[in-house]
Amino acid sequence: MAENNVKIIKKDGIKFSLATILLMLGCTYLIILSTFLQLDITHVIIPGKIFSSEKLVFSDFLYTYKFIPQIPVIMFIGAFLGRRFGLISILLYIVLGLSFLPVFGLGGGPKYILEYGFGYILAYVPAMILADIVLENGFSNKNILKASLIGVLTIHVLGILYMLFIAGLQHEGGAFIKGWIIAQSGIKIIYDFVFSFAALFTVRYAKIVLWFFM
Repeated sequence: MAENNVKIIKKDGIKFSLATILLMLGCTYLIILSTFLQLDITHVIIPGKIFSSEKLVFSDFLYTYKFIPQIPVIMFIGAFLGRRFGLISILLYIVLGLSFLPVFGLGGGPKYILEYGFGYILAYVPAMILADIVLENGFSNKNILKASLIGVLTIHVLGILYMLFIAGLQHEGGAFIKGWIIAQSGIKIIYDFVFSFAALFTVRYAKIVLWFFM
């Protein structure tokens, strides 16, 4: 029954109303909030020195990653609001950032288009659209997995390409480019994918609640 309700929402879409406007504004604020939110994700790892003669302690098997959840939030918003309203919410965030409001990670203003990371922000739009196309067929685990993978890879691939373009304009060296890519799109891709999957999974039930109120 729950899955049928979600399919109805995907087919008919959310109707435009005052509630929809408030939802879009709330989602834009959620993007801003996630930009400056840092989560400490601690999990078990296999330490590289496990095969050495060095004595290991419990903390050697734990790894803490400082994760900024903006990409999972983008994936959530696109799936929750749908392509049309999700796009408006994301574009509003971009417009605010380019209009001197410091809503981006390193500030804001028109000159931000020359920042190396701005390509990731622009990539939110095609990533959301492609993920929504996949989810048009329903919120099955397979579709959620596929949408998460497509969305995250789209953001990182386009973000890297944009960075390479800006780095070319700035005549940056290969060492800088390699280090920047590793820092921004190295292990972070894995965390973005895992948490994007979790975010889209929650949308399956969030849209059921929305269906009763819209």
